[in-house]
Amino acid sequence: MDHQSTTAAGYGIYVHVPFCLRRCHYCDFNTYADRSALIPRYVAALRADIAAIADAGPSAVAPAGARAGGVWPAFDSVFIGGGTPTLLPTPDLVDVIAAVTTAFTIGPDAEITVEANPETVDVEQMRALAVAGVNRVSIGAQSFMPHVLDALGRWHEPRAPLRAVDACRAAGIQRISMDLIYGTPGETDRDWSHSVRTALDTGIGHLSAYALTVEPGTEYARRVRRGAAAAPDDDVQAERMEQVDRWAAQAGLRRYELSNWARPGDESRHNRIYWRGGDWLGVGAGAHGHWGGRRWWCVRSPERYVRAALGGTSPVAGDEVPDSGERRAERLLLGLRLAEGVDRGAVAPLDDRVVQDLAAAGLLIATDNRLTLTSAGMRLASAVTLELV
Repeated sequence: MDHQSTTAAGYGIYVHVPFCLRRCHYCDFNTYADRSALIPRYVAALRADIAAIADAGPSAVAPAGARAGGVWPAFDSVFIGGGTPTLLPTPDLVDVIAAVTTAFTIGPDAEITVEANPETVDVEQMRALAVAGVNRVSIGAQSFMPHVLDALGRWHEPRAPLRAVDACRAAGIQRISMDLIYGTPGETDRDWSHSVRTALDTGIGHLSAYALTVEPGTEYARRVRRGAAAAPDDDVQAERMEQVDRWAAQAGLRRYELSNWARPGDESRHNRIYWRGGDWLGVGAGAHGHWGGRRWWCVRSPERYVRAALGGTSPVAGDEVPDSGERRAERLLLGLRLAEGVDRGAVAPLDDRVVQDLAAAGLLIATDNRLTLTSAGMRLASAVTLELV
């Protein structure tokens, strides 16, 4: 990846907190519901790892032989994800944020996001996070219907996300996002309408809506395999996607990415770094990072991560430097998810015949400089990308 495209995309820091009260049926993230005793040592490990990365400088994460320079750039985004970061005791979570903001230069207009499950949010906690610099909270609601939450293995009651929004606002945090999941077996059109409209009626500036998928190794996958739960219906999910797009637009949120809608200015800066091919540091068990064309990932086990970070050794489990073809395919896959599309030069060469056929089919808008999916193309984003690759 060239330096110019990376700089334009920005620089981010992702910190992974792998702890949850319970594991949702659909979740295949690196999360654990039985490790709470490890939290104090894990927080200490994060602080040690953050300090070590900051001291080592960009050359330690860039490809071998790359001229990465000795000074970190100012970072545009910090994202504390999980898991459930707000499950940490508030002083510990504040300490993690402080470790990042003191070790690195954080831009004056940077976005500092914390993910939260609604049952772990309260006003005092949000006030402490706001003082620590948090200016954006992403709340996992998923649904506002009890039977849908039950099918997903969610444990909060339906109105808990609304109280979480109120707590954020009472603490002065105005940039709030909410996540929903559509296509859960048993969810009706009325259920989906209620969930989307309830979220939008709060006046939040950002909404994410994801299609339920059957991920290997999850409780949901096991239930589908033994016939205890139905698999999602692709046609129903396509209809749900069109509905949320229409309702969000009516509420003043525009679609800027395949699964994300925002009021102008409320787009997720951190996720845009990923989608635009930028650079970010990944800290924590199972976290992935990317810098200057090198990609790396940390050990998944929280125990192994703690032992490495506190023992003064690197918790990185592996790395790679993708070749030009792999980078091109990734830029297509991520860039085409964006409403703004992708720079055609960044994904060249392409088969002009395939581009023309997709444009003629109404799936792609192709100019000399950019490729952009149409609304119909958004519904078939993966298939269109495969055709182009």
